[in-house]
Formats: sequence, structure tokens, C-alpha cells
Amino acid sequence: MPDDDFARFERLYRSHIDAVYAYALVRTDPELAEEAVEETFLVAWRRIGSVPDEARPWLCGVARRVIANQRRARRRRGALGDRLVAWRTADGGAGDPADEVTERAAAVSAFSGLAARDRELLCLTAWCELSADDTARVVGCSKPTLLMRLHRARQRFESALALADERVRPPAIPVPISLRNDPRRSLCHDPGI
Repeated sequence: MPDDDFARFERLYRSHIDAVYAYALVRTDPELAEEAVEETFLVAWRRIGSVPDEARPWLCGVARRVIANQRRARRRRGALGDRLVAWRTADGGAGDPADEVTERAAAVSAFSGLAARDRELLCLTAWCELSADDTARVVGCSKPTLLMRLHRARQRFESALALADERVRPPAIPVPISLRNDPRRSLCHDPGI
């Protein structure tokens, strides 16, 4: 392999490995996702001369086909179904960790309840940060069709998130008014003692 091709592959790998892995994680379990990413970049290595300048949609398309092949092989061996993997959140906010756990549980519940087709569209646009044109190329449809599917997928996710949030969020414990505003009172201190 010429040095230019090797350098191009190295840049390609470093620039797109996280997005391709995130895409694969949404489509399959972690072990198969890692294999799909490896195979995707092996294809890129072998075909480095034909990888387009806008490589991310091409890589996601290769990963999509690799995962489809994995699924067919799994069915032949009798293993059915796919599992959703916990989301990796990059938000390191200083809020209450319990709230973050609750929000994450609601989001995972809502996302896992969506059809695979909706999850794929949301992953390609949100995690892989593909444009509508690029996403349409990956899933093999026209841009107007993609935009309608994406709009509907987002609506279904919002509805599912609202329902999941209601199911996951614990009921609020009411605090008596006498304890809310009086700093001298606490639940552990009885001033009469």
C-alpha cells in the first residue's frame, strides 16, 4: 500500500471510528458491533482508492451491510433477535445523579421501544451526525422520503419518551409547608427537646 493511501486510511479511521461504532451499537450487541466495525474498516482498507471524500456515509453504508450479513448468519445458526445497548452519554452535568439516571432510563426505554427502522434513522442523524442527503444514501431512499420518515420517527420517539418518563419517574414525596420555608426546622431536629 502506498504511503499516501496508508495516511489516508489512518485519517479516515481516526475521524470516523466513533461514529461507525455508535451506529453499529444501535443496530446490534456490543460484541457483534465491534466485529462489524472491524470488518467495515477492513473493507475500507482494501478499497481505500474507491472510498469517497465524504467517507462517513459510505462507511455507515458498509457497516449497515456488514450488520445485515451478521444477522443472516445469526439466523442460520438459530440465534434470533437484537439487543439494545445502554447509551453512552457525554453530558457530565452537575445535576442530581438520580435525575440523570431517571432521564437516561426513560430515554433508553423509549428508544428501545421504537421500531428498528426508527432507531436507525435517529442514530444516523443524531449519533453519526449525517446530513439528510447522506442518511438517504445510507438507507437507500430519496431525501424527501427520508425527511418524512425521520419526522415520523422523531414524533414517535417524543411520544415514547413522554410515556417512558411517566413510567420511570418516581412519584414526588410532598414536603409539609411548615418544613419548606422554615430554616430552623429540620426532619431530624425537634426544638421541643
